[in-house]
Amino acid sequence: MPPKRIKKYKNRYALVDGIPYTMPIFAKDSPALMAGFSCDWEKANALLPGNEVHALKLPNGKAVLLITVINYLHTSIGKYIEYIIAIGCTHGSKPAPRLLNVAMMKTYGTGQYILDLPVSSEVSVKGGKGIWGMPKHQANLDFKDEANMVSSQYEKDGQFAFRVEIDKPKSPSFKLKIGTTNYCRYRNMLMASYIYFESKAGINLFKKAKGRLYIGDHPNVSFLKDIDINPDPFFTMYMPKANGVLDDHFDCWFMTYDTPPEKMPEGFESVYDLGLSEEWLEAPSVTDYQKFGI
Repeated sequence: MPPKRIKKYKNRYALVDGIPYTMPIFAKDSPALMAGFSCDWEKANALLPGNEVHALKLPNGKAVLLITVINYLHTSIGKYIEYIIAIGCTHGSKPAPRLLNVAMMKTYGTGQYILDLPVSSEVSVKGGKGIWGMPKHQANLDFKDEANMVSSQYEKDGQFAFRVEIDKPKSPSFKLKIGTTNYCRYRNMLMASYIYFESKAGINLFKKAKGRLYIGDHPNVSFLKDIDINPDPFFTMYMPKANGVLDDHFDCWFMTYDTPPEKMPEGFESVYDLGLSEEWLEAPSVTDYQKFGI
């Protein structure tokens, strides 16, 4: 559940980097999908920068690729889609033991390290990256909620990047209350932000979980083809009306490396000139995505 102090924000307002927020920073009645795919631990761990975060290990020794897409319908900054591509991770001086990384999530800082985070609107980039350090950028996105399937496609600069599909679970009756830690790199610092969701969800596990991934050649995601992703998800989840709160508090630490870093990743210069537009780019148009299936 969100910290108690967040409840005191009700009927208050904030203005940060020129962005007006109605507090707490909320999302209401927003459909979302999530899917987890196992992949090679060594290869997934190599995608995580610095020495502070490590790929989470499943009981079978595999890592987890997590795909979450949220179609935000009601927020302080308008409607937008958020497309999270992440590796399940822990935070500490060394990888956490299997099983304990889930059973003792606070102890091991269990969360997800976000590799790529396209969104629909410019204002979402400005706030998400400039304040919380999330690697947001504007892209062509959609979210299709159909009778038997939920899907979302991501294109960038006229090029197909990524698509996820899940067969919709039959009964979204599971009451879900969950808090998630999102880790990102920004200004060569490890940023940790916290979001809390409450929703009824439909969840399918193992053989009942049906979904498909399509990974294009765009450099934002093409490297994922090399981490030996199992094409069959081990869980899928659909939330028809998720309600969430993004904590205004975040943590950050210097990232350390075994050798001196040679260049800076993106920082404040990437958000200086951004405005507050809520306009979306055109919807994705690529129809031959099947050739990119894994």
